[in-house]
Amino acid sequence: MAEFTGERVIPGQVAPDLWNEHTARYVFAARFAKGRHVLDAGCGSGYGSARLAAKAATVVAVDISSEALTYARHHYAMGNLRFLQASCTRLPVAAGAFDLVVAFEVIEHLPDWRDFLAEMRRVTAPEGLFIVSTPNKAYYAASRGTAQPNPFHAHEFEYGEFRQELLCLFPQVRMALQNHAGGIVFQPVETFTGAEAWVESGAGKPTEAHFFVAVCSRTTHVEIPTLVYVPRAANILREREQHIQRLQGELQEKDHWLQQTLQDRQKLVEMFRQQNQELEERNRWANALDGQLTQARQRVADLQKELAAQQEAGRRMAEGYEAKVRELEWEHQRQVQWAQETERRLTSELEARTNELAARCQEVAEAVRLLDAAEATVEERTRWAQRLEGELKQAEALLSMVRASRWVKLGRAIGLGPVLGNG
Repeated sequence: MAEFTGERVIPGQVAPDLWNEHTARYVFAARFAKGRHVLDAGCGSGYGSARLAAKAATVVAVDISSEALTYARHHYAMGNLRFLQASCTRLPVAAGAFDLVVAFEVIEHLPDWRDFLAEMRRVTAPEGLFIVSTPNKAYYAASRGTAQPNPFHAHEFEYGEFRQELLCLFPQVRMALQNHAGGIVFQPVETFTGAEAWVESGAGKPTEAHFFVAVCSRTTHVEIPTLVYVPRAANILREREQHIQRLQGELQEKDHWLQQTLQDRQKLVEMFRQQNQELEERNRWANALDGQLTQARQRVADLQKELAAQQEAGRRMAEGYEAKVRELEWEHQRQVQWAQETERRLTSELEARTNELAARCQEVAEAVRLLDAAEATVEERTRWAQRLEGELKQAEALLSMVRASRWVKLGRAIGLGPVLGNG
């Protein structure tokens, strides 16, 4: 089921005033629809299209909302009425297809409203009429007060701008003003007879109008007779009484709300007093904390100074250690260099001594060999000497025996024989 959201009117779901102002525009346009081919651009739920179809030859009702068209087809099925889903800025119809084109409360919803006006001119026959309405920006801006703008409106028009934009496309533009007007109706109870309307003379004021309704044409000059639309539900006094009753009910609710607000205010005042006391206590506590914080900050500052002094002493000590380390490293390098040089020198001397020792060892070995050889020679010569001594002893013994021999003695005596020593 379709619902009234504020963007389009759904029969039975809006207040009588809102319903009547929308219906009245179709009553106004229906006077030009007899026997014509009509386009209802932005038809919404279709109630106005059906009113036009009651007099027109044919009506094509266009809207972009599939939900609205579903409602319209279900509630307003007529032989000469066709509902079509399409954008009002791009209609799938031939140029000049309609004798009468109506577009009520559509243009202000479209960001590309100039394209919309150009499309309406394209589909309107050269001798045809284009009837368009829009709310008065000046009036609704004042009536909204501090309320937010209508969220469904892309662009609202004042009288001069609206008329000038229409004249750019339609040379003939006749403007009418639509207003809710107070009136007095004399209506018979038993029967309904033709009605006469008497309207005080005087032109309307565009700045005070609720809506603008324009009848546009490229060639035809149309006079717009004044129309007084008296709907069945238009008992203004009764509606005002009902409105007063609603206002009184709202006033009672507001009085109740005000009383409740005053009670809430008293509670808030008491809460404020208690909170003020708590705030004073917390301020005193905060002041005490602030003093402690000041002392703590001073202590931190003192500690920072001590830390800076200690860091400076540590830096100097570290510099001294670094200098000592550099000195020790230099001394270590010097000692390492001395050790390396000493090692090379001792290694060289050791190698020389080793070579000398090896040579001496060879000499000793040779001496030992010679000694061994000499010892062997001595031993051999000792044995030879011992043998000679033995032989000498034997020879001496033999010589002694020879000397002792009488033969030898005899030969010596005679001067014969060998001379045998001193014996």
